[in-house]
Amino acid sequence: MNLAVTSRASTLTLFHTITISITSSANTIPLPSRQPMDQNPKRVVVCGGGVIGVCTAYFLAKKGAAVTLIEKSDVACAASGKAGGFLALDWCDGGPVESLARASFNLHRSLSAELNGPRSYGYRPLTTLSLTVTESDSNPPSSSTTSKPSIVPSWIDGPIRSPRTIGTPETTAQVHPQLFTRTLIARAVKDHGAQVVIGKLERLELVGARVGSVVLEGGRVIECDSVVLALGPWSGKLEVLASLCRVYGLKAHSIVLEPREPNSITPHALFLSYYPSKGGKAIDPEVYPRPTGEVYVCGMSAEEEVADDPEEIRGKEESIEMLKRVAKTVSSHLGEGGARVKAEQACFLPCTDDGIPVIGEVPGVKGCFVATGHSCWGILNGPATGAAMAELVIDGHSTIVDLKHFSPARFLGRGKV
Repeated sequence: MNLAVTSRASTLTLFHTITISITSSANTIPLPSRQPMDQNPKRVVVCGGGVIGVCTAYFLAKKGAAVTLIEKSDVACAASGKAGGFLALDWCDGGPVESLARASFNLHRSLSAELNGPRSYGYRPLTTLSLTVTESDSNPPSSSTTSKPSIVPSWIDGPIRSPRTIGTPETTAQVHPQLFTRTLIARAVKDHGAQVVIGKLERLELVGARVGSVVLEGGRVIECDSVVLALGPWSGKLEVLASLCRVYGLKAHSIVLEPREPNSITPHALFLSYYPSKGGKAIDPEVYPRPTGEVYVCGMSAEEEVADDPEEIRGKEESIEMLKRVAKTVSSHLGEGGARVKAEQACFLPCTDDGIPVIGEVPGVKGCFVATGHSCWGILNGPATGAAMAELVIDGHSTIVDLKHFSPARFLGRGKV
């Protein structure tokens, strides 16, 4: 069978150096312990170097599997390097992702304790606010003496109203997603013997109805007992998944700012209802100060055809300009005179038609597993997805999360939308 790939305090400097060897609510959840070395470890190939693939590779390697991670471009080069990194304990409550999100939020806390997350990748609890902002061409933000609610920090000096606290340091947190992902794969390589191969997946080779190997562009063959397809929105380009369900890309835009006075920016994540000055529908941008001193602003999302090469993804100029307007309206610290624009970027979030991630073994292909479709919650749900996948691949079932709601078998007989 061919599987052709058609191609979110004070300023903190993160001194952690990440080196990867590459070949061309409970407060915490106990982390799976490292398994003793097996003389014949299970050989698992993980395809995709984003947060889902890396978390899966990390927990598989920790369980004693012989793991090879394949990435076409670079680890965390797409959404996992350009996301906000916002984490929430209970924002998925009441839906099918509740158990996954709660388990993963607590796993993030456990991983931070194990990997020195505050220093390694900017893990920190934070307060989250909801604000309504009405843009005005004639009233730029200023250090007004007008009183405002005590929950609003002083650096938010724009025309805001209706502030509410929607997350506390007990229920919301953040990581720098690229640093998190690269820290985890570096630890998997250094401590657990995982390998990283830069190459493009061309196809799977089957032995009967079971996976036997993966073939990379150029002809390299990697034999394996199981393969995990964690290619984000590119998963939808694989024949074995495309024939079962639709995985599409939601293009999200973001900018990264470097304020001139980073110590003035407190750890408050902002979720906005933003009304542009020229009228029209309100938009819902988000603002995440980071302990690196940067401020991340995102929004302006729409479904779009996924580019073949993640390195070629570019944002729309009008969407980037809108995010700059949002930033300077919310705070004078984030406007042209108060901050430098470090990055203007876009990425694709992997989505499914029913809004639920696809996690489990592909029907009819023994040893072929998939983990994708996490939409905007990929960074949050990466750890629990990876830990659950590791249990499923090695032990045959997951104990950390019940995966039945996420099984790709749910699409059998349903037909694609």
